[in-house]
Order: sequence, then C-alpha cells, then structure tokens
Amino acid sequence: MGVKLGVLALQGNVSEHIRGFERALSDIGDENGSVVPVRRPGDLSGLFGLAIPGGESTTISRLIQKNGLFEPLVNFKGGIFATCAGMVLMATRVDDARVKTLGLLDMTVLRNAFGRQKESFEAEIPIKCLDEPYHAYFIRAPVATETGNGVEVLARIDAGIVAVRKGPHMALSFHPELGNDFRLHRVFLKGLGIGE
Repeated sequence: MGVKLGVLALQGNVSEHIRGFERALSDIGDENGSVVPVRRPGDLSGLFGLAIPGGESTTISRLIQKNGLFEPLVNFKGGIFATCAGMVLMATRVDDARVKTLGLLDMTVLRNAFGRQKESFEAEIPIKCLDEPYHAYFIRAPVATETGNGVEVLARIDAGIVAVRKGPHMALSFHPELGNDFRLHRVFLKGLGIGE
C-alpha cells in the first residue's frame, strides 16, 4: 500500500502522533506506510492525511503563519486528524482573537474549557463510531459549544462536544496519541479510504 501521512511538527505531541499513526498503519497491514514531520509547505506533498497535534493553540497558530503554512493547510486535499489545540485550529469560531483558525470545520470552540493543567482528567466516553467506550485523556482541553454545516458530533460530555468529523476531517478535544488505543486513528484512516 505505502500510505504517506504527516504530523504538523511545529509544537506539541509530535513524536506521539507519529508513533500512533505508525501503529495504526501496521494494524491495517500497511507495512510500507510512512509518517513524516511537516514543518514547511513542501512537506505536505504526497500526503493522504495530516495530524495537527495538541499543544498551545496560540503558539501553533503563530508558527503556522510564520512558516507559510496557513494557505497550504486551508487548501490541503487530504484529511486532517486534529487533537486538542488542533481542534481549536480547525474551528470557524474560537474564544481567543490571538488564534487565526483554519476554519475547516463549522464549529465554535472554547479553548480551555476545563481550566488549568491541574483540572486535566481521564474518562471513559462513548464515541458514535466505536463499539466500546474510549479511554480519553483531557489535558487543558477545549470543547465545541455548537456545530453546523454538516459537522457530525461523535461524542459529547457534560461540558460540551469533544469529538466531531466532516468528510475526511476529524477533530477531538482529547489526546488519543497518549494511550495504546488506536481505534480512532484507524477510523480516520478508513474515512480516507485506507484499510478495512
């Protein structure tokens, strides 16, 4: 098969996302697949999908612009797997004017919906596309408060919406790269027509 995926490598959990997608590709039998760091527009060439990892959304937003990646990301033809800060960047509306969002998913996002680092938590949550609950890690996590224009809600908790998808894109407020459960990575790949 030889699918090529990328991870936006400007800040955040880059190595964890690379490991997660390498594992997911292995799980679906693509031993020739590869996962590469993306730092410049040219790095997007030939990618089927891209992960935008968690981190600090204001910093990642600034670095996207500094590295000339804003327009290339908006026009990227593959799917985007966005987690935590990545979910903020995918939104059309966010509660912080310092973040220049990509506007790829019609939703309103609150950046630090749960407060500071000490309010981080883990939870078993039901997700629409999975048979069994998912053990999710929420670290200074955002939530979506509303969605529109074809955005499908996959999971919500009391605080708000924590997983969505539209077409080839998926956005999660938690960190699927931190555990050893790569079902959501595989769901994302399936949405790109890869595996299963």
